[in-house]
Amino acid sequence: MDIKSHTLSIMVNNKPDVLARIAGIFSGRGYNIESISANITMNPEITKIIIVTMGNTATITQIQKQLKKLVDVIGVSRPRESKYAQREMALVKMNLHEVTMDEIEKIVEELNYRLILKKSDYCVFEITGDKEEIDLALTRLDVLGIDDVSRSGIVTL
Repeated sequence: MDIKSHTLSIMVNNKPDVLARIAGIFSGRGYNIESISANITMNPEITKIIIVTMGNTATITQIQKQLKKLVDVIGVSRPRESKYAQREMALVKMNLHEVTMDEIEKIVEELNYRLILKKSDYCVFEITGDKEEIDLALTRLDVLGIDDVSRSGIVTL
């Protein structure tokens, strides 16, 4: 069976240790979490956790079954790619040098990134898009000297 990326949307009671128990399901079985994002919903008693992991269909089905056994898990679903919106955000810090400053500003403007902070020696900007867009942007900017990156993880509706 083909191993590919799968997104899981998990609705849980907003209580301490729930996220740790969910992560334990993955680590206890040797599965990696590629991306994780968690936040409360419009109902502050419920948290939505989005996890991206790799595996075949049988593995993902098994993970879903194990997650559903946890007391504070309300529901687990796999959003269908054709029916959901998926985005990620990255903050990128780049050192500014005379040689790279113009090129960085050109790329930021050309690709419609959002400049968050600009100082005399560095800048921070925001990139939003799907995983592939973020990866491509980071590859393109890496040759100019990325100093630091922070990625939000995938969020989906």
